Amino acid sequence: MTGSPRRQLFVLATVSALGFGLAACATTSGSKVAIGLVVPASGAHEAIGTDMTRGFDLYLDQHGGKLGGRLVDVIEADEGERVKTGVAAVTRLIEDDEVQAVVGVVNPETALAAKQVANDSETPLIVTGAGADEFADGSDYLWRTSSINAELGGSLGKAIAHETRQGTAYVIASDDGAGHELSDSFMIAMEASGGGVAGQSYTPAGETEDWSDIFDEVEKSGADAIYAAYAGKEAEAFVQQYRDSVLARKVRLYGPGFLTEGDVLSSLGAAAAGVRTVLHYSDTMDSLTNKAFVKAYRKAYDATPTVYAVQAYDAAAALDKALDLSDDVSRTEIADSLGSVGTIVSPRGNWSFDPNHNPDQSYFLRVVRDTTDGPRNVMLRKIAATGS
Repeated sequence: MTGSPRRQLFVLATVSALGFGLAACATTSGSKVAIGLVVPASGAHEAIGTDMTRGFDLYLDQHGGKLGGRLVDVIEADEGERVKTGVAAVTRLIEDDEVQAVVGVVNPETALAAKQVANDSETPLIVTGAGADEFADGSDYLWRTSSINAELGGSLGKAIAHETRQGTAYVIASDDGAGHELSDSFMIAMEASGGGVAGQSYTPAGETEDWSDIFDEVEKSGADAIYAAYAGKEAEAFVQQYRDSVLARKVRLYGPGFLTEGDVLSSLGAAAAGVRTVLHYSDTMDSLTNKAFVKAYRKAYDATPTVYAVQAYDAAAALDKALDLSDDVSRTEIADSLGSVGTIVSPRGNWSFDPNHNPDQSYFLRVVRDTTDGPRNVMLRKIAATGS
């Protein structure tokens, strides 16, 4: 590919996330802009980080390595698996590398902790992964191109209440902030829609290897659906154990899209068949924009794009429009311009930032089916839309 931006990769030492003095209005004159990219480069979510990097890179490659007509210097940092490491990465990019904006962040707790760093330094932070409900709050410097946990859980609660025989579900999720946000919103919507919650079980985040006892509880409860909120390696292990259990023959499995997204689906293959999830994107979406995106992504990386790639691709698109509106590349100017970018034409469907700077978008019910390209998350129907 041509026109690639100059890239830098550094190794971060663990530093205090809060004890720093920041230059609040770092400004770069001329035509170049520095963008920090913070994603997992190792650990359980390395595949997600790879997808995000590819999505951001693809947009730049399609635009001659420029955003808003300015050459881009992408400086990468490893988010790691701990909040302390992730916040240190964001801080280092802002303080030492003087980037004009930061893109990325997968860990919800890291995103929440990085809010203060972005606000104090007046640096735009565009989250492309974390769905923590309280991240984006309308601050000029906080933006998100992914999704909100409460919207994912809530939209699926309504759908399950209406499409299952009894309208009852058993909730299984990781015992952390994301797991509870995804589950609480689901249960509220389920009951508000006339359904019922047959039981709940929460497992230690990142540590669970055996769900057999919980599956016994599901069977005893009489629920006709399971709602499971996991991602990455945990999602892979959970779905495989579900497939190997007697429940797979009589209780349908649902969950947020991360349950069968990207590397998880590639590893599970046919074991994920029939699993239904909610998300704002699938590579099977039938639109000219998405078909062109999938074709370009496959040509560039010999891989199928995921929601993570699209969210980073769209962050680049938003910055492209913002920089085109900016007289200079100061952090405050870019932040101000992000508020005026309007509609983003995206593979997921056109969307825009809402007043809190979250994406105003649609959510779709998907099911894993075998296709000529192997198991895919096939779109069934739209089940919710924000801002409508």
